[in-house]
Amino acid sequence: MTRRELDAAGITDPGLRAAYTRCRQLNARHGRTYFLATRLLPLERRSAVHALYGFARWADDIVDDLDRHRTPDEPGLLLTRLEGELAHTLRTGGGTEPVVRAVADTADRYGIDVTLFADFLVSMRADLTVTDYPTYADLRAYMHGSAAVIGLQLLPVLGTVVPREEAAVHAAALGVAFQLTNFLRDVGEDLDRGRVYLPADLLAAHGVDRPLLEWSRRTGRHDPRIRAALVAAEALTRDVYREAEPGIAMLDPRVRPCIRTAFTLYGGILDAIARHDYTVLHRRAVVPRRRRAATAAAGVLQVAGARWRAAPAAAPAALERKGPGRE
Repeated sequence: MTRRELDAAGITDPGLRAAYTRCRQLNARHGRTYFLATRLLPLERRSAVHALYGFARWADDIVDDLDRHRTPDEPGLLLTRLEGELAHTLRTGGGTEPVVRAVADTADRYGIDVTLFADFLVSMRADLTVTDYPTYADLRAYMHGSAAVIGLQLLPVLGTVVPREEAAVHAAALGVAFQLTNFLRDVGEDLDRGRVYLPADLLAAHGVDRPLLEWSRRTGRHDPRIRAALVAAEALTRDVYREAEPGIAMLDPRVRPCIRTAFTLYGGILDAIARHDYTVLHRRAVVPRRRRAATAAAGVLQVAGARWRAAPAAAPAALERKGPGRE
């Protein structure tokens, strides 16, 4: 399938093909829900999505790596090196790091605003020093770079049937909804890294603070205050999903099944959290395999319907070759 995707995207350079293949491998290994949804995209657009995911994953692994052999300064130095490599590759088209080559090529092909990558890296760097967020507004500011920009990067790849700026607010919200879902699912794992991504004001409204979360994580014991705070965090997250959902109908009809599938699968994580009675400090909530398969099968039927109703559309106009960051 990799060869067909690359051929459909018009990627012929052997080095670039290898770079995109590396990104696809990262997506398949680490982004199971995301990768499953990506399989529903038109062939010619999948490689670009893999590149965007691969780059985000690469940076995220730098700040989340729990390797005890690293010096305290090493993650920051690695991020600085990544920033320099990206800037050089975007500017010259050169570069040696495969994941960066692929994402820079994608930015060039689709005219993705390169400031979105800069905003992303700002939030990644924040993870090296910021361990909690006093208010939801503070968290949203962080998530602009860590999540909203991902949705905005994807828009030129996916294509829209409305002016892009009209769909942008919903695309950004969808990125935020997905990340809030991950934050809720990964409360325990994030605590192990010394971070709390649930806003302190939301927790405090239910009598919860970091020491209480750490006590529950350490002892395996439950507390009704923690459950109440997690219920409130779920409600907040579902509000953001509602903010994002109208944007799906604004996308190219051929990509809607992919995004609808991702929307449903990530929402299913919230369902799993509730089904397990919000015990995310002690177990990781996952969507059952059968449900994932059924959702993906429904997406396949939607893809077939979209192709039946309309002749294959050309790739978005942004596919025309452009220089980095140019509209």
